[in-house]
Amino acid sequence: VPRGGEMGSNGLAMDSGGSLILCQHGDGRVARLERNGTYTTLAEHYLNRRFNSPNDLVFKSNGDLYFTDPPYGLEKGTNDPLKEIVFSGVYLLRRKGEVVLLTADLTFPNGIALSPDEKTLYVAVSDPQQPIIMAYGVQKDGTIDEGRIFFDAKPLQAGRPGLPDGLKVDNKGNLFATGPGGVLVISSEGKHLGTINTGELTANCGWGGNGSMLYITANKYLCRIQTLTKGKGF
Repeated sequence: VPRGGEMGSNGLAMDSGGSLILCQHGDGRVARLERNGTYTTLAEHYLNRRFNSPNDLVFKSNGDLYFTDPPYGLEKGTNDPLKEIVFSGVYLLRRKGEVVLLTADLTFPNGIALSPDEKTLYVAVSDPQQPIIMAYGVQKDGTIDEGRIFFDAKPLQAGRPGLPDGLKVDNKGNLFATGPGGVLVISSEGKHLGTINTGELTANCGWGGNGSMLYITANKYLCRIQTLTKGKGF
């Protein structure tokens, strides 16, 4: 039975076979949508404990899948009595089905993305007290190092709606990261280059068309803007 404040699915990605992979936010699992409309569960437990509410995901070129697991899909969030995992983790789902915990140190891990060379994993943290984007070095086995604060969005919060949420990377390594005021454009060195102002709580963005069109979900709006760059993978 679906529960929680955010039902249904959240982050989406396409696998190498063209199937849609979903973070089933309200159902606590990562699943594949089959052509007949049914779902195949790819991961729903860590050490026999059910995930909180998988939020966002990104594929590595070898088929490994990284995803975040904050408590937003649980009815009472971090205090929900049905919460089986005490932390909010970032995980690696290997091609053969093994689930590996990468870090349990983040309060509210949310959006997730890989750099073009796949050597850096970015994770947005939607914590009102510490709204940051973390950067982790990716090891040869797919695990990550201790990481560092890549960008601190707290100075941008005053009078601007939103927290770090979904993020994408262009083919030059720049981040297009939703956050206070809209979509923050951040260089690969962590410099804030500018903001695409939406005036709304902005949750996510994604590349479309020939790769230069950026689609943005902002509260009840679906927006798009033509950019002068192209997204990673185009």
